[in-house]
Amino acid sequence: MIRIDEVRARIEAKVPELAGKLGSAGAFAQLVERNQMPQHAVAGFVLPGSLRGGQASAVTGSFNQHFAETVIVVLAARVANDPTGGRATDEITPLVRKVIEGLCGWGPDDAPGVFTLGNGELVGVQAGTLVYQIDFTLDDQLRITP
Repeated sequence: MIRIDEVRARIEAKVPELAGKLGSAGAFAQLVERNQMPQHAVAGFVLPGSLRGGQASAVTGSFNQHFAETVIVVLAARVANDPTGGRATDEITPLVRKVIEGLCGWGPDDAPGVFTLGNGELVGVQAGTLVYQIDFTLDDQLRITP
């Protein structure tokens, strides 16, 4: 449950442009709070998203429940002297595709499902930095022995 580290490792392995440039939810929150943009030309953040519970069953000595976990990947592309973000679009588009191709169809070894694309959207453009959010969903299962 909460597969942030596994997703970050997978992206770094599959998208070399983001290796060493993936931040945490805390780093992203600080940038937002300070109204700043990442200092790298391209950067990313892997954030926890929602959990949605599904079918549950309880039998003697065991509780099982299917759930869907959403992991959010926020990408930022900055281009100097590009206040409208027009050239940043050219930078971020292949990056978005690589992240999608790197995560979709893959799942951690202990998960019964794989990541699927949930949603992607442009969050905004500020000072030549384009920010794009992609939501991925993993079908997983709780197995608890009380």
